[in-house]
Amino acid sequence: MSSSLPLMSTSRASPVITMAGSRFFPKSSTSSQTFTTQKGSGDPTRASVVHLLARAHSLPCSAAFQAFMQLVQPTARFQLALDLLLPLLTSSADLAQRIPVSFILYSIYAPYPISLNPFKSVLYATFVKERELAIEISTEGGFSEREQLVWVLWKILKGDGNDIGPYSPSTLTKSPLPPELRASCLFLDEETFLENDPDHSVAKSTITAGEPKQFAEQGASKNLLPLLPPATETKITREADRENERIAQAMKLVLAARDRALTLTEQRTLTPLIPRLTSPTMITSVDLPPIVSYNPNIAYQIVIALLMTLPNNLAQDISVYLDALTILPPTLPSFDLLGRLLRDTSTIPDYSTGGKTTIADIVRSEVLGRFIHESIKWLDNAERDEQDGLVSDDRFAKGVQNLCRFYSSLLKLSIVDAASDADSTEMSHFTLRHSRFEEANALYCILASGRFDPFYTAMI
Repeated sequence: MSSSLPLMSTSRASPVITMAGSRFFPKSSTSSQTFTTQKGSGDPTRASVVHLLARAHSLPCSAAFQAFMQLVQPTARFQLALDLLLPLLTSSADLAQRIPVSFILYSIYAPYPISLNPFKSVLYATFVKERELAIEISTEGGFSEREQLVWVLWKILKGDGNDIGPYSPSTLTKSPLPPELRASCLFLDEETFLENDPDHSVAKSTITAGEPKQFAEQGASKNLLPLLPPATETKITREADRENERIAQAMKLVLAARDRALTLTEQRTLTPLIPRLTSPTMITSVDLPPIVSYNPNIAYQIVIALLMTLPNNLAQDISVYLDALTILPPTLPSFDLLGRLLRDTSTIPDYSTGGKTTIADIVRSEVLGRFIHESIKWLDNAERDEQDGLVSDDRFAKGVQNLCRFYSSLLKLSIVDAASDADSTEMSHFTLRHSRFEEANALYCILASGRFDPFYTAMI
């Protein structure tokens, strides 16, 4: 982030404290009025940022930040953040807008420690207020969607905001949090953010402007952290704190597994914590393809944990993860993962019948056929790109060879039946079209004869 701003302090904007209701901090806490004011400003840059935030719910937070940096000149970023982003953060706007705003305010100054971020006091005050509201709902037996925003702000204020970058706001708001990451379990050292901080008064003014009286009084009190009733007050032990740190480390490794192969040490650290990341799940279906590409062994363990956990979790749909497996590219890591799943006879609940089934059976019935179909489509597109001169590698030839070898191994293990039209018709047409490849020709002979033949298989 070489284009980050030089550090500024909100304390220089001290007139803001007395300007509640001005263009800096509108009295209304609704997002619609905020956006109306900004759209009517006639500033094309501001209008572009408003448009960006309106569609940021589907973009990774890091992509929204990069777009903001491209739209706004370096000298204008601090003022625009003060005018537009802060009112959104402290309003009751949709979480899908407040989460990217929080990430942008953090990322502008990410090269510096969070203690030097000029917006840290407002971020902290928002964290305290939202945490209090979430805990109040929780003590009444409910669940607030504010919990996800509290967790995001907690990560940012701990200096771990980059972990949020790959995820879109919509993914973050829909992903359930484990009990140890609920709002009542998240704490920050108040002195780190407010003691001897000249920006504290700005934070209080920003948070309380336009809020109901009880929130203004609570925000102005000396102890901003909410007090729970003695009977329900949550105490975090040293062991629980260590466990939370281990889960946070595991999530960092999951994020890293999307971009590179993990070391053996990292895999040993992550593996025992995978069940904790899937019950409730903190891993989305979007995470699976890149993890399969770089770390098929980790992906296998994640899929096993998901299949064993999700049928018992009514808030999740197992088909979303199975669908992600069907569109994996026909590469060796994908074949390795599918092959291991198709040989796994572990018993799991059958989410469709309520009985019992095995991992192999559910992958055979729900994934394998569509995976073969999508692999053939992928190779047809690769062949077309090669003929058009768009690619110069051998992905098509290697893909055909590897798909034929994979299918031959399925025949050898009796996972598919060469005599079954339902199993073999599509592959028969595919191998016939590409019979110039030795592997495809040998597999076609097996499928055409309608039986498994070790002689032809030895050629593949």
